[in-house]
Amino acid sequence: MAHIGLQRAVRPVRKHLKKLMYISPLITILSVTVLMWTFRSDRNVQSWLSFYQKVSHTSWTNPELTAGPGCQESSCGKNRSLLEVTPERELSILPVSGTKTWLISAYLDHRFEIKKVRLIAVVLRSETVAYRCLFCCRAERHVSEGLSSVHSDHFDFPYGTADIMCPVPSACQSPSHITVMSAMEVMPEAADGKCGEKLDQRFIEVKNQEAKTDSFKYNFTVCLSTMFDFTNVLQLAQSLEMMKLLGVNRVVVYKTNCSQETQRLLDHYTQQGFLEVISWPLSRYVNVSRGWLPLHGAGDLHYMGQIPALNDCLYRYMYQTKYLALQDMDELILPQEVRSWSALLPLLEKKYSAVKCYMFENNVFPITATLPPPSPVTAPPGGVWGKVSGVNILDHLYQEPIIQKTLFSNFKIIVNPRAIFSPTVHGVLSPQQSCAWIDRNIARMYHTRDPKQPKLTPEQLVYDGRLLTYSAALVPAVNTALRESQLLPEDDTHTYRL
Repeated sequence: MAHIGLQRAVRPVRKHLKKLMYISPLITILSVTVLMWTFRSDRNVQSWLSFYQKVSHTSWTNPELTAGPGCQESSCGKNRSLLEVTPERELSILPVSGTKTWLISAYLDHRFEIKKVRLIAVVLRSETVAYRCLFCCRAERHVSEGLSSVHSDHFDFPYGTADIMCPVPSACQSPSHITVMSAMEVMPEAADGKCGEKLDQRFIEVKNQEAKTDSFKYNFTVCLSTMFDFTNVLQLAQSLEMMKLLGVNRVVVYKTNCSQETQRLLDHYTQQGFLEVISWPLSRYVNVSRGWLPLHGAGDLHYMGQIPALNDCLYRYMYQTKYLALQDMDELILPQEVRSWSALLPLLEKKYSAVKCYMFENNVFPITATLPPPSPVTAPPGGVWGKVSGVNILDHLYQEPIIQKTLFSNFKIIVNPRAIFSPTVHGVLSPQQSCAWIDRNIARMYHTRDPKQPKLTPEQLVYDGRLLTYSAALVPAVNTALRESQLLPEDDTHTYRL
């Protein structure tokens, strides 16, 4: 009996111990979490946000060029209240049934006597299609006939960029969504005249509902198109920090894929509200080329769809920014008489009062030439940056001489986006007469890249130290961005010296 009593006494104790065995680890985990939250709260918030962003949408990039962890430091949020943080988004590209047409995006264009919706599209140039536009306006369906215009800059690829212009019906002055079908296709049944459900699967949202002429969210926005197989981390950081020094408020990247290190940097600038990354999925639908001519790369569409991306960026920011620059990541438009675009543009507007588009001469600084600046000038030391993949623009201060053959080629532009209809790789297609060529002594473009004149000797290159005049501010800013992106150790320093 004593033995039975002892068993009965022990049994509740065992039950309590068993409960404690499960509860103790939980208490430990909660305690550690609280400690981590207390001491590194901002870091954990950013990590969880980054994790959520990664798992909440499907990655379709090259497995070896994937997204890495997000911005990890509290200082990534500096000035966040001044800029809008836009999470990475993927464009929803829609096919036009029975055709070789793909719809990229739709924008209300207020610059015509009769309002129109402009659909940016990719089309097979050899195919002739009559389009019918279906509008959704307060859940009711309206119809008009669409007119397609293929851009002349297609570089002889089978596919090209097109604008499909859809006049807005009088009974639907503020369409929320639109889609396009071939006029040869049978109109889908809708006995009640309604748009139906699941609009996002069959229609594209119509943006730019309100036209603006002032009070823009941004003063300067830069469109950087078609990032693919990208690993040039250092030059990207330097370019973005240089743009900040020049007065840029927003940069837009159309990304196909990039290295994990690049993704960390993109996440950092996205969390700051300085960068918007748009996932560019066009290669799922069209066989895009990695070259700008058919002989430079197999495919059916020019250079990863660069031109439709530039057109989308122009219209996406038409009423968000006062000025828009269309350029590549390895290009910088530097004023020569003043320090920033904020000071440059008023000078240009005064000099060219009626002009809304400014073209800047291309100057190539070959990355194959690493020469010291002439005495007594010295470049800042770059030892720490050697641990980061990519080009150091401060190592390449000698440019190729300008030759007549290429003088007016490969330039880039800053525009009033509301004055432009069709941008292209270099300049605009419409209206052509609106652009002015800017004297190189006022401002010019610095293009740090592979040589265009590879047979030049070092003695034939021309020194230009303009970039060095920004280095005292540039170097620490780049260091901070790399450290906060976990691309440089916390204790590494990079001291600027003259």
